[in-house]
Amino acid sequence: MRVVNIGPDPSLAYRPNLEKSEHKEKDDYRNFETGSLISRVFSTYKLMHTNQTLDFVKQKHFEWTNCSHTQMGMMEAIMSLDQLVDESDPDVDFPNSFHAFQTAEGIRQVHPDKDWFQLVGLIHDVGKIMAFWDEPQWAVVGDTFPVGCKYQNSIVFKDNTFRDNPDSKHPSYNTDCGIYEPNCGLNNVLMSWGHDEYLYRVMKFNNCAIPEEGLYMIRFHSFYPWHSHGDYMHLCNSKDLHMLPWVQEFNKFDLYTKSTDLPDVDKLKPYYQSLIDKYCPGILKW
Repeated sequence: MRVVNIGPDPSLAYRPNLEKSEHKEKDDYRNFETGSLISRVFSTYKLMHTNQTLDFVKQKHFEWTNCSHTQMGMMEAIMSLDQLVDESDPDVDFPNSFHAFQTAEGIRQVHPDKDWFQLVGLIHDVGKIMAFWDEPQWAVVGDTFPVGCKYQNSIVFKDNTFRDNPDSKHPSYNTDCGIYEPNCGLNNVLMSWGHDEYLYRVMKFNNCAIPEEGLYMIRFHSFYPWHSHGDYMHLCNSKDLHMLPWVQEFNKFDLYTKSTDLPDVDKLKPYYQSLIDKYCPGILKW
Protein backbone atom coordinates (compact mmCIF):
# COMPACT_ATOMS: atom_id res chain seq x y z
CA MET A 1 0.00 0.00 0.00
CA ARG A 2 1.41 3.38 -0.95
CA VAL A 3 1.71 6.36 1.40
CA VAL A 4 -1.04 8.89 0.69
CA ASN A 5 0.02 12.27 -0.65
CA ILE A 6 -1.23 14.68 1.99
CA GLY A 7 0.25 17.90 0.65
CA PRO A 8 2.86 20.05 2.46
CA ASP A 9 5.17 18.18 4.77
CA PRO A 10 3.48 18.38 8.21
CA SER A 11 6.75 17.62 9.95
CA LEU A 12 7.68 21.26 9.42
CA ALA A 13 5.34 21.88 12.34
CA TYR A 14 7.81 20.30 14.73
CA ARG A 15 11.45 19.36 14.63
CA PRO A 16 13.15 18.16 17.83
CA ASN A 17 16.42 19.99 18.40
CA LEU A 18 18.64 16.96 17.99
CA GLU A 19 21.80 19.03 17.83
CA LYS A 20 21.06 20.49 21.23
CA SER A 21 20.13 17.07 22.58
CA GLU A 22 23.33 15.46 21.32
CA HIS A 23 25.38 18.11 23.11
CA LYS A 24 23.43 17.82 26.33
CA GLU A 25 25.40 15.98 28.98
CA LYS A 26 24.56 12.28 28.79
CA ASP A 27 24.42 12.11 32.58
CA ASP A 28 21.38 14.39 32.43
CA TYR A 29 19.40 11.48 30.98
CA ARG A 30 18.44 8.34 32.90
CA ASN A 31 19.61 9.81 36.18
CA PHE A 32 18.50 7.20 38.70
CA GLU A 33 20.22 8.85 41.65
CA THR A 34 18.74 12.32 42.05
CA GLY A 35 15.88 14.42 40.73
CA SER A 36 12.33 15.39 41.54
CA LEU A 37 10.89 12.09 40.27
CA ILE A 38 13.36 9.68 41.88
CA SER A 39 11.08 8.51 44.72
CA ARG A 40 8.34 7.50 42.28
CA VAL A 41 10.86 5.86 39.96
CA PHE A 42 12.52 3.83 42.72
CA SER A 43 9.16 2.65 44.08
CA THR A 44 8.16 1.41 40.61
CA TYR A 45 11.40 -0.53 40.14
CA LYS A 46 11.26 -1.97 43.65
CA LEU A 47 7.83 -3.44 42.94
CA MET A 48 9.00 -4.68 39.54
CA HIS A 49 12.11 -6.37 40.87
CA THR A 50 10.18 -7.94 43.74
CA ASN A 51 7.33 -9.36 41.68
CA GLN A 52 8.73 -10.15 38.23
CA THR A 53 9.45 -13.85 38.67
CA LEU A 54 9.73 -16.58 36.06
CA ASP A 55 6.28 -17.89 36.99
CA PHE A 56 4.80 -14.38 36.86
CA VAL A 57 6.17 -13.81 33.36
CA LYS A 58 4.79 -17.14 32.13
CA GLN A 59 1.38 -16.19 33.51
CA LYS A 60 1.45 -12.83 31.70
CA HIS A 61 2.28 -14.52 28.42
CA PHE A 62 -0.79 -16.69 28.94
CA GLU A 63 -2.99 -13.68 29.74
CA TRP A 64 -1.88 -11.27 27.04
CA THR A 65 -0.40 -12.93 23.96
CA ASN A 66 -3.69 -14.26 22.59
CA CYS A 67 -4.66 -10.60 21.90
CA SER A 68 -8.24 -11.03 23.07
CA HIS A 69 -8.67 -7.92 25.23
CA THR A 70 -10.04 -5.42 22.72
CA GLN A 71 -9.94 -4.25 19.11
CA MET A 72 -8.89 -0.78 17.94
CA GLY A 73 -6.81 1.03 15.37
CA MET A 74 -3.20 1.97 16.04
CA MET A 75 -3.76 5.74 16.12
CA GLU A 76 -6.50 5.31 18.72
CA ALA A 77 -4.09 3.27 20.82
CA ILE A 78 -1.37 5.91 20.48
CA MET A 79 -3.67 8.75 21.46
CA SER A 80 -4.93 6.81 24.48
CA LEU A 81 -1.44 7.36 25.91
CA ASP A 82 -2.58 10.94 26.57
CA GLN A 83 -3.83 9.41 29.80
CA LEU A 84 -0.57 7.76 30.85
CA VAL A 85 2.52 9.16 32.56
CA ASP A 86 5.31 6.57 32.83
CA GLU A 87 6.12 6.17 36.53
CA SER A 88 9.51 4.59 35.78
CA ASP A 89 10.86 7.47 33.67
CA PRO A 90 13.21 9.86 35.51
CA ASP A 91 13.38 12.24 32.52
CA VAL A 92 9.80 13.33 31.80
CA ASP A 93 6.52 13.84 33.62
CA PHE A 94 4.15 14.40 30.69
CA PRO A 95 1.84 12.00 28.81
CA ASN A 96 3.48 9.26 26.79
CA SER A 97 1.69 10.25 23.58
CA PHE A 98 3.94 13.31 23.23
CA HIS A 99 7.04 11.16 23.63
CA ALA A 100 5.75 8.96 20.80
CA PHE A 101 5.65 11.85 18.34
CA GLN A 102 8.96 13.28 19.61
CA THR A 103 10.69 9.98 18.96
CA ALA A 104 9.12 9.54 15.52
CA GLU A 105 10.01 13.05 14.41
CA GLY A 106 13.58 12.69 15.62
CA ILE A 107 13.92 9.56 13.50
CA ARG A 108 12.31 11.23 10.47
CA GLN A 109 14.78 14.09 10.69
CA VAL A 110 17.77 11.74 10.46
CA HIS A 111 16.25 8.82 8.51
CA PRO A 112 13.77 10.41 6.06
CA ASP A 113 14.03 7.38 3.76
CA LYS A 114 12.99 4.81 6.37
CA ASP A 115 9.29 5.31 6.96
CA TRP A 116 9.00 2.00 8.84
CA PHE A 117 11.65 3.26 11.30
CA GLN A 118 9.66 6.45 11.83
CA LEU A 119 6.54 4.41 12.54
CA VAL A 120 8.41 2.25 15.05
CA GLY A 121 9.38 5.47 16.84
CA LEU A 122 5.73 6.43 17.01
CA ILE A 123 4.34 3.13 18.25
CA HIS A 124 7.17 1.69 20.36
CA ASP A 125 5.50 2.44 23.71
CA VAL A 126 1.91 1.61 22.73
CA GLY A 127 2.08 -1.63 24.69
CA LYS A 128 1.71 0.53 27.79
CA ILE A 129 -2.04 0.46 27.17
CA MET A 130 -1.97 -2.64 29.37
CA ALA A 131 -2.09 -0.18 32.26
CA PHE A 132 -5.65 0.73 31.22
CA TRP A 133 -6.73 -2.87 31.89
CA ASP A 134 -5.57 -2.68 35.50
CA GLU A 135 -2.06 -4.02 34.91
CA PRO A 136 0.20 -2.27 37.46
CA GLN A 137 2.85 -0.04 35.98
CA TRP A 138 5.65 -2.20 37.35
CA ALA A 139 4.41 -4.90 34.93
CA VAL A 140 4.13 -2.45 32.02
CA VAL A 141 6.92 0.14 32.02
CA GLY A 142 10.62 0.39 32.82
CA ASP A 143 13.79 -1.41 31.80
CA THR A 144 13.50 -5.12 31.08
CA PHE A 145 15.77 -8.01 32.05
CA PRO A 146 15.80 -11.80 31.61
CA VAL A 147 14.12 -13.92 34.26
CA GLY A 148 15.32 -17.41 35.09
CA CYS A 149 19.02 -16.50 35.22
CA LYS A 150 21.42 -14.34 37.23
CA TYR A 151 20.63 -10.64 37.51
CA GLN A 152 23.46 -8.64 35.95
CA ASN A 153 24.97 -5.60 37.64
CA SER A 154 23.80 -3.08 35.06
CA ILE A 155 20.12 -3.55 35.95
CA VAL A 156 18.75 -0.31 37.43
CA PHE A 157 18.73 -0.40 41.26
CA LYS A 158 19.97 -4.00 41.12
CA ASP A 159 21.76 -3.98 44.48
CA ASN A 160 18.79 -3.29 46.73
CA THR A 161 15.56 -4.24 44.95
CA PHE A 162 15.70 -7.99 44.25
CA ARG A 163 16.13 -9.30 47.78
CA ASP A 164 12.40 -10.04 48.19
CA ASN A 165 12.06 -11.71 44.79
CA PRO A 166 11.63 -15.48 45.34
CA ASP A 167 13.71 -16.26 42.24
CA SER A 168 16.72 -14.53 43.80
CA LYS A 169 16.91 -17.48 46.24
CA HIS A 170 16.44 -20.21 43.61
CA PRO A 171 19.83 -21.86 42.89
CA SER A 172 18.87 -22.91 39.34
CA TYR A 173 18.12 -19.30 38.42
CA ASN A 174 21.30 -17.77 39.82
CA THR A 175 23.94 -18.81 37.31
CA ASP A 176 24.83 -16.73 34.27
CA CYS A 177 22.76 -18.93 31.96
CA GLY A 178 20.24 -20.20 34.52
CA ILE A 179 17.52 -22.17 32.70
CA TYR A 180 18.93 -21.28 29.26
CA GLU A 181 21.66 -22.65 27.03
CA PRO A 182 24.66 -20.49 26.03
CA ASN A 183 23.96 -18.54 22.81
CA CYS A 184 20.37 -19.80 22.74
CA GLY A 185 19.16 -16.53 21.24
CA LEU A 186 17.01 -13.83 22.83
CA ASN A 187 13.93 -15.25 21.14
CA ASN A 188 14.27 -18.18 23.56
CA VAL A 189 14.78 -16.01 26.65
CA LEU A 190 11.88 -14.91 28.83
CA MET A 191 12.16 -11.21 29.63
CA SER A 192 10.50 -9.44 32.54
CA TRP A 193 6.97 -8.70 31.37
CA GLY A 194 6.26 -5.26 29.96
CA HIS A 195 5.12 -3.17 27.03
CA ASP A 196 8.00 -4.24 24.75
CA GLU A 197 7.06 -7.91 24.56
CA TYR A 198 3.35 -7.17 24.50
CA LEU A 199 3.50 -4.82 21.49
CA TYR A 200 5.84 -7.21 19.69
CA ARG A 201 3.26 -9.97 20.17
CA VAL A 202 0.47 -7.68 18.95
CA MET A 203 2.46 -6.89 15.80
CA LYS A 204 3.07 -10.57 15.10
CA PHE A 205 -0.50 -11.62 15.93
CA ASN A 206 -1.92 -9.05 13.48
CA ASN A 207 0.64 -9.85 10.74
CA CYS A 208 1.86 -6.25 10.59
CA ALA A 209 4.40 -5.57 7.84
CA ILE A 210 7.13 -3.93 9.96
CA PRO A 211 10.53 -5.43 9.03
CA GLU A 212 12.52 -7.59 11.41
CA GLU A 213 14.81 -4.71 12.39
CA GLY A 214 11.79 -2.75 13.55
CA LEU A 215 10.37 -5.70 15.45
CA TYR A 216 13.67 -6.04 17.33
CA MET A 217 13.50 -2.35 18.25
CA ILE A 218 9.99 -2.81 19.59
CA ARG A 219 10.79 -6.00 21.48
CA PHE A 220 14.09 -5.00 23.09
CA HIS A 221 14.21 -1.19 23.30
CA SER A 222 13.85 -1.34 27.10
CA PHE A 223 16.52 -4.04 27.48
CA TYR A 224 19.15 -1.49 28.56
CA PRO A 225 21.46 -4.03 30.23
CA TRP A 226 21.94 -5.55 26.77
CA HIS A 227 21.91 -2.74 24.24
CA SER A 228 23.58 -0.08 26.41
CA HIS A 229 25.78 -2.05 28.84
CA GLY A 230 26.78 -5.19 26.96
CA ASP A 231 25.37 -7.65 29.48
CA TYR A 232 23.72 -10.97 28.59
CA MET A 233 25.80 -11.35 25.45
CA HIS A 234 26.36 -15.01 26.42
CA LEU A 235 22.66 -15.65 25.66
CA CYS A 236 22.76 -14.02 22.21
CA ASN A 237 23.00 -15.77 18.88
CA SER A 238 24.30 -14.36 15.60
CA LYS A 239 20.93 -12.84 14.70
CA ASP A 240 20.78 -10.91 17.98
CA LEU A 241 24.26 -9.52 17.39
CA HIS A 242 23.31 -8.52 13.85
CA MET A 243 20.21 -6.69 15.11
CA LEU A 244 21.91 -5.01 18.08
CA PRO A 245 23.14 -1.94 16.10
CA TRP A 246 19.58 -1.29 14.95
CA VAL A 247 18.31 -1.34 18.53
CA GLN A 248 21.15 0.97 19.56
CA GLU A 249 20.34 3.36 16.72
CA PHE A 250 16.72 3.45 17.85
CA ASN A 251 17.73 4.10 21.45
CA LYS A 252 19.36 7.42 20.53
CA PHE A 253 15.98 8.78 19.47
CA ASP A 254 13.95 7.11 22.20
CA LEU A 255 16.16 8.75 24.81
CA TYR A 256 17.55 11.98 23.43
CA THR A 257 14.39 13.45 21.87
CA LYS A 258 12.72 13.76 25.27
CA SER A 259 12.00 17.42 25.86
CA THR A 260 9.41 19.72 27.39
CA ASP A 261 9.17 21.28 23.90
CA LEU A 262 6.03 19.39 22.88
CA PRO A 263 4.98 18.73 19.27
CA ASP A 264 1.72 19.84 17.65
CA VAL A 265 0.24 16.37 17.43
CA ASP A 266 -2.80 17.36 15.33
CA LYS A 267 -0.55 18.63 12.53
CA LEU A 268 1.56 15.47 12.55
CA LYS A 269 -1.22 12.88 12.73
CA PRO A 270 -2.13 12.79 8.99
CA TYR A 271 1.41 11.81 7.96
CA TYR A 272 1.69 9.12 10.60
CA GLN A 273 -1.77 7.79 9.85
CA SER A 274 -0.51 7.17 6.32
CA LEU A 275 2.33 5.06 7.74
CA ILE A 276 -0.09 3.17 9.94
CA ASP A 277 -2.22 2.47 6.86
CA LYS A 278 0.85 1.10 5.12
CA TYR A 279 2.31 -1.14 7.84
CA CYS A 280 -0.41 -1.95 10.40
CA PRO A 281 -3.73 -0.93 8.87
CA GLY A 282 -7.27 -1.24 10.06
CA ILE A 283 -8.58 -2.50 13.36
CA LEU A 284 -6.05 -4.56 15.30
CA LYS A 285 -6.61 -7.18 17.97
CA TRP A 286 -4.99 -6.38 21.32
